[in-house]
Amino acid sequence: MALKHSTMVPLGTPAAGFKLPGVDGKIYSLDSFLEKNVLIVIFMCNHCPYVKAVLQRLIDLQKETKAMGVQLVGINSNDAERYPDDSLENMKKVAKEKGINFPYLFDGSQETAKAYGAVCTPDIYVYGAGRKLLYRGRIDDSWEREDKVTQRNLKAAIDYIVARKDVPDEQVPSMGCSIKWKGN
Repeated sequence: MALKHSTMVPLGTPAAGFKLPGVDGKIYSLDSFLEKNVLIVIFMCNHCPYVKAVLQRLIDLQKETKAMGVQLVGINSNDAERYPDDSLENMKKVAKEKGINFPYLFDGSQETAKAYGAVCTPDIYVYGAGRKLLYRGRIDDSWEREDKVTQRNLKAAIDYIVARKDVPDEQVPSMGCSIKWKGN
């Protein structure tokens, strides 16, 4: 497991377009979420221990913020040939078993991950209504143990955006497993 930290793409960067299949059989694009006030794009996968540790927190966050017009979207960009746990079929199983309550999409070409500058799982990008990057960073200050969390960084960023306040520029990178690129 290669530990990586997010590259901290510049704030204000526009969200990249995509057209990807979801575990529910639908095709999703950036326009699928036009009516949402906040769009959170999370590069994630099935097998990474960092994602496994925070997955329930993401599910809970979607429940907690849905009424505020917040939409989480998970995207798996890992090479499913070399990492079969991350195949679309296995994504469907994990989504059902864990009760994932947000679209979970498969980026088989890895073009979406490259367009976003994603490097790890989870790698998190938060956009407001104008789809400009307002937050990229960690979920909280204790990826491994939810009972040790003292700062909910992602939730705080959401609260700023919903209140139409500027999200502080000082943001802590997310960290996790490296995205499993094809040909590496």
